[in-house]
Parts: sequence; C-alpha cells; structure tokens
Amino acid sequence: MRRDVRILLLGEAQVGKTSLILSLVGEEFPEEVPARAEEITIPADVTPEKVPTHIVDYSESEQTDEELQDEIHKANVVCVVYDVSEEATIEKIRTKWIPLVNGRTGSGPRVPIILVGNKSDLRPGSSMEAVLPIMSQFPEIETCVECSAKHLRNISELFYYAQKAVLHPTAPLYDPETKQLTPKCAQALTRIFKLSDQDLDNSLSDEELNAFQKSCFGHPLAPQALEDVKRVVCKNVPGGVQDDRLTLDGFLFLNTLFIQRGRHETTWAILRRFGYSDMLELTTDYLFPPLHVPPGCSTELNHHGYQFVQQVFEKHDQDCDGALSLEELQNLFSVFPVAPWGPELPHTVRTDSGRLPLHGYLCQWTLVTYLDVQHCLEHLGYLGYPTLCEQESQAQAITVTREKRLDQEKGQTQRNVLMCKVVGAQGVGKSSFLQAFLGHSLGHHYMDGQTPCLFVSSKADLPEGVAPPGLSPAEFCRRHRLPAPALFSCQGPALLNTDIFTRLATMAAFPHLAHSELHHTSFWLRGMLIAVGAAVAAVLSFSLYRVLVKSR
Repeated sequence: MRRDVRILLLGEAQVGKTSLILSLVGEEFPEEVPARAEEITIPADVTPEKVPTHIVDYSESEQTDEELQDEIHKANVVCVVYDVSEEATIEKIRTKWIPLVNGRTGSGPRVPIILVGNKSDLRPGSSMEAVLPIMSQFPEIETCVECSAKHLRNISELFYYAQKAVLHPTAPLYDPETKQLTPKCAQALTRIFKLSDQDLDNSLSDEELNAFQKSCFGHPLAPQALEDVKRVVCKNVPGGVQDDRLTLDGFLFLNTLFIQRGRHETTWAILRRFGYSDMLELTTDYLFPPLHVPPGCSTELNHHGYQFVQQVFEKHDQDCDGALSLEELQNLFSVFPVAPWGPELPHTVRTDSGRLPLHGYLCQWTLVTYLDVQHCLEHLGYLGYPTLCEQESQAQAITVTREKRLDQEKGQTQRNVLMCKVVGAQGVGKSSFLQAFLGHSLGHHYMDGQTPCLFVSSKADLPEGVAPPGLSPAEFCRRHRLPAPALFSCQGPALLNTDIFTRLATMAAFPHLAHSELHHTSFWLRGMLIAVGAAVAAVLSFSLYRVLVKSR
C-alpha cells in the first residue's frame, strides 16, 4: 500500500475548488476565498485510511500549462470539480479536463479521477443523469460525489473517495466494459482460493471460510452472515455452492460483487494479505523478507518450517500413499508461476518409480534451504506461509546457525544439516559415488541396457597396487555378466591397444550377443570365427598340415 496520497483538484474557474479545500480544513465555509489555496497535508492519524494526504489546488489564472502538467504528473488522483447548477462546466469534463489528465497516457495505467459536483445547495435535483454518460465513456472515473462547500455536505466523503481511489484502485481489479474481473485479478484470487482450500476438494467449507476470513480481516463470520453469503451466491451463480461449500466460481463472484458495490477495499484487503501489489504481482518484500546470514553461518528449516511443508505434502497426497505422484506434484506447484523443482529432482533426492516420497520431499526442502535460502523463502511465500501460519514472514521458518568458528572452539555443533564435500580428479567416480546414495546403481544400466559395455583397466604397464577392500573389478564384471576387464596401457606393446579397439569394434558390430556370451574366452572365440572368418580357417589349416608332415 502507498505511504501517502497526493490529490489534485481541477475544474473551471468559480466551481468551488478552493472553497472545498478550505471548508475541509476549517470545518466552516470561508467568508473570503483566495484565488488558490496553498498545498496542505492532512496527517495520517486523522484520515480514514491512516495515510498522510496532500491536497493541491489549481488556478488557471495563476498557473501555466507547464505547471499544470507537472502537477498532473505528480498527482495520484485527480478530482475534477464542476458546478451542478452550470451544465457548461459538466460538458467541460468530457471535452477539456479528462483529455488534459489522461490524454497523453496512451495504453498505460491512467490517473484515477473523481467527479465532484459542488454547489448542490443551488440545485434541488441531482446532476447524475448528465454525468452518467461521461462515467460510462471514461473507465478511469472511479465515482461521482455531489457536495456543498457552503453547507459542508459530503466534503469528508469526497476526500475519502479520493484516498480510496489511490489506495484501493478499481482498474487493476475490474473491467467495466465486460463487467468481469480482470484476468490478473482472477488469477490472483484463484491462487488464494487454492491456498485456502486445505482439504483440496475444490471448495471452501465453513471452517475453511472462517479461517480465511479471520486471516484477512481478523475475525470469523457470524453464522447468519455465513449463510447469507452462500444464499446470495446460490441465487446468482449456478454451481457457486456445492454440498453447502463455496466453490471457486462462487468465490470469484463474491469479489466481483464487492467491487460492483463500491467495496473494492475488501478485495484489496484479501489480495494484500496474500502479498499482492497494486500491479497484482507478489511483492519483493513478501517473497524475499530480510534474513541476515553472517559469514560462516548456515540456514536450516526450523520446526515451524518443517511442520508447514509437511502439512503441504499431506494436503496434496490425495491417495494417502506417502508419496506425491507427478499429478499431485503438479497440483502442489499450481500456485507457483513456474515449477520450482524440475526434471533434475531425481538426481538430487531419492524418488520411487517417479513418485516423490515424504522423506525425499523433506530432503529437497532441506537441500534448498541450506544451499539457496532465498529460493526457499520465495517458495514458502508462494505456498502462503506468512498468511496461513499467521507469521510476519517466512523468515520465521528459518534458523540461522551460529558461526562454524564457534562450533570449532566449543568442540560441538548445534547444526542439524552438515555439508560434506567430495573431491577428486576428473573421472574418478565422484558423481557415481554420490548418485549411489540415491540408489542409482551403475549395475542397473549394465544389466538392463541394450548397449554392450567393456571395462578397461588402464595403466596396465604399472605394478599392480594393493587392492582396496570390497568387490574387485573382475568380480564386479562376473556378477554383472560383463567381459572381464580389458588391460590397456599407453606405454605397453601396441598389441594391447589393438586388442582393445578390436574388442570394442566387435561388440559394436554384434550388440545382440548376450552379456553372458561376451566373457573373455567365448568373446574371442566368436570374434575370431565371425569377424575374422576365412583368415582363422586358413591359419588352422596350415597348422594342421605341419603336424601331419612331422608325423610322417
């Protein structure tokens, strides 16, 4: 919400602009009226919205066109004053003053306008019949107020509506031509509805409605008021109430009704409680509340944070199987502009057949909080943590640990999340080591994949070192029905290199051979018979001939 409001009064000479300002300030009609009143500031504590308000007068005889444009540029709202007893001043609203205010705006946001019909004491009837066509033509006109500076009638109301036009603008919420909520407003209210629907049945029960009402306005609805709300919705929206519960259509209709009846501050109270700005976007202050993390400290979810994210999990685990399916996860992410966890999720936490179990889900939150606390705050904001948990901000779900140096000095740590860094040369298996914690075994690929695999023992020219405890490479290959490790050396005989390349070529040429058939002996037997063919037969024949000659 804005920190102050600047109101500019425009209109023809002698319509009573200055008299309205002086009557408001002095609470009596002035006997002498200057050509232009000085700018005044009304303190926050005496305004209905508790916001400082600056009121600026304009005099065509004392100010230039450049000064006028400068004041229009600085104004948050413009009150165009006309004389209800002079029709010419009404026509000037359309032909002169509105074009001056918003004629250069183009398609961007327009300055809101309040029409002020002064001197109502000089006319027995109302001027609204003449003003309504103008209000229909210009959507930036928020409302029209008829008043009398002389009789102090509706003067306070005039400036209240001017404040309201700035603090609770209609234009972002409602399209007067279609008589519907704007798309951005409907989208924001839909997110709020989903967050308030705690049992995820696409409707709000009496308990959920009262929790929502208390969160936004500080108190629940009286039982009769609750029934009246549902009765109005039932009367106007088919399917707005189902099984005595308010549906999304009914919720959107209620907010449309508030706006149409001039109660758009009610809808704004809802939107701002859930973090929305005047542009109907979640504010930076809401998504990223201040959180100081000194060097050497780390961040963890505290029990409030874990309790909240687990409640979110249980809410979306509709089949109660202890895991979130892809559809359930997408439903959880529907209150985000984009999914915060993408396809890389199975590579950071353990999943089960495409489903995210509770343990993996909590581990992902732990990981995000530790590595990127700003993203964690943002995610909690989209999930509505401050509003649903009635906390000042989602920073209260985070614990900042003490410095690592203090832990070392005291010989103990208070941290629940610790970091272990895995280091080593490129290609030694760091990633495979970490993926093993998630159950991603390389053996799974070897046994079930269709691509033949060959293990290569490099640096075979060096003396064999002491074998580490555990499964040897040869035993690993035997268990997974792979060819025995092939020796390779850049320093050894060229034949070793040739053998490796021959084996690889043969495996690529005959991938249909089962792994069990690709062990060392049968591999070479098949390779020599099939790949070399006639050459092998010729060698065998020559050898047999030499044996026969010797035997003679």
